[in-house]
Amino acid sequence: MASDQAEQARAAETAAAPTRDDDHTATLTGRAALVTGGTRGIGLAIARRLRSSGASVLVCGRSQPDRLPAGLDFAAADVRDPDQAAAVVNEAARRFGRLDIVVNNAGGSPSVPAAVASPNLVMAVVRLNLLAPFFVAQAANVIMQDQPGGGQIINIGSVSAIRPAPGTAAYAAAKAGLITLTQALAIEWAPAVRVNCVTAGLVRGDQTSAHYGDEVTLDAVAATVPLGRMATPDDVADACLLLASPLAGYISGANLVVDGGGQRPAFADAIQRARP
Repeated sequence: MASDQAEQARAAETAAAPTRDDDHTATLTGRAALVTGGTRGIGLAIARRLRSSGASVLVCGRSQPDRLPAGLDFAAADVRDPDQAAAVVNEAARRFGRLDIVVNNAGGSPSVPAAVASPNLVMAVVRLNLLAPFFVAQAANVIMQDQPGGGQIINIGSVSAIRPAPGTAAYAAAKAGLITLTQALAIEWAPAVRVNCVTAGLVRGDQTSAHYGDEVTLDAVAATVPLGRMATPDDVADACLLLASPLAGYISGANLVVDGGGQRPAFADAIQRARP
């Protein structure tokens, strides 16, 4: 009797597991994606990586970019507004006939000491970095739950969520909330929709010098990273490609930290400096 029940349980488990080809590569041929904030920086790198892997890609931003790489579609949207967030999600599904991948990349914040951060600034930072991804994800879930194959939602987080720095209180809190949101949605929307987070570390890009300083300062900052360099937008894009691909078919609710190994602890450097 017990052996029969065990056999039935194994059969049910096998039936529930999705079938797929033996070629477990990161190809996205036939898939459709939306990348918010995808007209520059990390978002553009993600969009280009998904497109080069075979996906049809719509990027959105608040304004039309001067130039956009060939092969990417664009739609204007301010995803902080729930109606516009839903509209751009539906537009992606309309253009491509389905929507398999959503990357919530739009985000950011100025560096402001918590003691002087205005209520308007705090609300704006939380709305962009936590509420906007929630609005986009809700709209995407409606589509993905009803289409064959379901879908994947990838939230782009920040190392500030797990290692806050001065001037980032509201931003760090919002990004920490994004990790928890990712885990909650992964539970609620399974098995049709996988939801994951990519927590990016220090990224060197077009705006890096404005935040960290000149090349000498950037090199000093890079030296604090165990891998010896800051991340590039392509490093974050590669992580998104992995999570969006069949290779990550059993990964959901995860927080993939892409930070080059973190940062050397301050006490280690203090010990080294103190030694004769």
